[in-house]
Amino acid sequence: MAVVVSLAMSACTTVPVTGRHELNLISAGDEMQLGLTSFDQLKKDTPISRDPGANARMQRVAQRIAAVAAKDLPDAKWEFVVFESQEANAFCLPGGKVGVYTGILPITQDDAGLATVLGHEIGHAVAHHGASRMTQAMIVQGVGQEAGSLVGSSKYQQYQGMFMSLYGVGSQVAVELPYSREQESEADHIGLVYMARAGYDPHAAVVFWQRFAAYNQQQGGGGQSLFLKKFLGTHPLDQVRIQQLQQWMPEATAEFSKSTAH
Repeated sequence: MAVVVSLAMSACTTVPVTGRHELNLISAGDEMQLGLTSFDQLKKDTPISRDPGANARMQRVAQRIAAVAAKDLPDAKWEFVVFESQEANAFCLPGGKVGVYTGILPITQDDAGLATVLGHEIGHAVAHHGASRMTQAMIVQGVGQEAGSLVGSSKYQQYQGMFMSLYGVGSQVAVELPYSREQESEADHIGLVYMARAGYDPHAAVVFWQRFAAYNQQQGGGGQSLFLKKFLGTHPLDQVRIQQLQQWMPEATAEFSKSTAH
């Protein structure tokens, strides 16, 4: 029992911005390696957009968000890629590998909208939400003791697949082990602060999520994509999300006023 308690204490991490504590049995090195490997595979399997406007916006906005997130994601090897896909989705893998699907760009509309999305996804990464969910799954499966030597082990391929699912990479997005609503709300909070620190008006986040809610409604019914089913089942309800954003707005507005980027 003492060993279990000691392991849990040593594996407890603190989430930036919110200060929440969470259990994480995946080492930073293993998590980063999983991210790098998964991103390399995705670039081989998924067409990369050649749209100069979309790529320029991605680089411009992502670099600003990454600059303010850098202290919370040390040793990141930042890379920003726009993928050709109708999926309205985006992600940030450990190691700073950021992907946006072209399907979400009509909803983001402008730099501030994209900053909302990137702040949210990078928020998931700096909070190590994927590793936390993997930790929960590994504990349930009774393999927590193997977490310390995951990369290079016989379990690596199995957990790489789990990892990619958690981060919404590829066509099979995080359906099996989605982020919890608590983690989605936390990513909203972190993302709101990050975009404000990067010089984007945080009030634009409310407008973006309203547009995304309208998009979800348009896509409703039996034809929902896997992403939308996952989104509707695990993300905060639209009115709750807006209320939470308004609750955090004074904090974000204060950060925005201190930013020299806008």
